[in-house]
Amino acid sequence: MAVTSDRLRAVPLFSSLSDNELAAAARLFSERQVLSGTCLTREGASGYCFFVIEDGVVEVEQDGKLVNTLAAGDFFGEMAIMSGERRSATAKAASTVDLLVLFGTEFRLLERDLPSVAQTIAKTMDERVAPAARAD
Repeated sequence: MAVTSDRLRAVPLFSSLSDNELAAAARLFSERQVLSGTCLTREGASGYCFFVIEDGVVEVEQDGKLVNTLAAGDFFGEMAIMSGERRSATAKAASTVDLLVLFGTEFRLLERDLPSVAQTIAKTMDERVAPAARAD
């Protein structure tokens, strides 16, 4: 099944986009379904994908400790793509998970063509980094 505008419209990150913007964004995404236990990102690895959870639960760990649980509508993987640094956390499927995926090239197109979405992603990234910076 193709990623459609209606599927993206259900994701809070994209809810403010126009129909034309949704259609443009939908063309950039691919879909992926993974089984419970699948490692989606590994802390310290290079990061080439940005993920939006369409259905299911993903657990995020840093230094082997659970730091966040993400569900439908949440996204992850933005830090490595936006910063060019290595993955800051490990993300594992805690259930069967339906994902919408952007590879690096498509993520750059999203940033260019939909700056409001890129700003929201960057703001979320800053919020996620801030607690870690305060802990240092």
